[in-house]
Amino acid sequence: MIDSVRAVDRAVGCVVGSAVGDALGAPFEFGPEGAFSERFPSGVHGGEMCGGGGWDPGEATDDTQMAVLVGESLLECGGLDPADVFRRFWRWAAADPKDIGLQTEAVLSSGDPWDTAAALHFQTSQRAAGNGALMRAATSAVYFAPHGRTATMDAARRLAALTHGDRAAWEGTAVFHELVRVALAGADPLAALTKTLAEVHPDHRERYTAVLAPDWHPDLATEFNGAVWPCLGSAVWALRTTSCFEDAVRAAVDLGGDTDTVAAVTGGLAGAVYGVDDVPQRWTAALHVPLPGSGDRVLRLPELTTLAHELAGSPAP
Repeated sequence: MIDSVRAVDRAVGCVVGSAVGDALGAPFEFGPEGAFSERFPSGVHGGEMCGGGGWDPGEATDDTQMAVLVGESLLECGGLDPADVFRRFWRWAAADPKDIGLQTEAVLSSGDPWDTAAALHFQTSQRAAGNGALMRAATSAVYFAPHGRTATMDAARRLAALTHGDRAAWEGTAVFHELVRVALAGADPLAALTKTLAEVHPDHRERYTAVLAPDWHPDLATEFNGAVWPCLGSAVWALRTTSCFEDAVRAAVDLGGDTDTVAAVTGGLAGAVYGVDDVPQRWTAALHVPLPGSGDRVLRLPELTTLAHELAGSPAP
């Protein structure tokens, strides 16, 4: 249970902030660097939740849809039930969502059991280090934050392993969980990077140390930011080089490439640091999360806020 008003505010900021970043970045996915600020210059407010690329204004993508599925499973099962999470993912994928990651789709459509599907896919493809597990981690990061560093990082790895067989994806998700835990406690997640990296599996520690270093810049990435390392590194860079939620998410979207996911991860981190009150209301007003496979359900700000409160173990507002 997250037991202070300010910490709950940060928890709501993490969940809502991730969804906002997702919806804000979606129309700019695979676009060029700087496209967001070219269309919406800093200081000119209004219209940023513009939609496009198949997305309605304020519509969240698979990033947030899967995060909601994880969060609801954790609440309804009273903890992590990997088989239940996988079933929810499968039902969602079978309902033909607008977007689904190639790695995730391949695993969920394989017909293999929940506990072997990702590993079997990785054995064949040897390609599973995308950011598709990291993108959906805001809700689980909030839920497991009170359990401490080891427990939250372990839960992150188990959730990531449901769709991603490469341990690189597990470790990136684990780092995100821990940085959110530190932020919800009111401490500086950037100052916690050294201790967090010490908990990363030795086979992956060097690469994560490089992309999370203070002097790293997204221009130094050796892979597209759809990969887990540069995605997390870009989100931490955006948090480190700005001083408010809006500027951090704007910086993330302006990187171009996989803008919805980089902005979702940035929004989760920045929301956990600054709290939900720092998330612009003009961005949350249009925010909505359709849930394919769950009837006609659409979550908006009140429902996302309630979900975050429940994940934090706090009475809904």
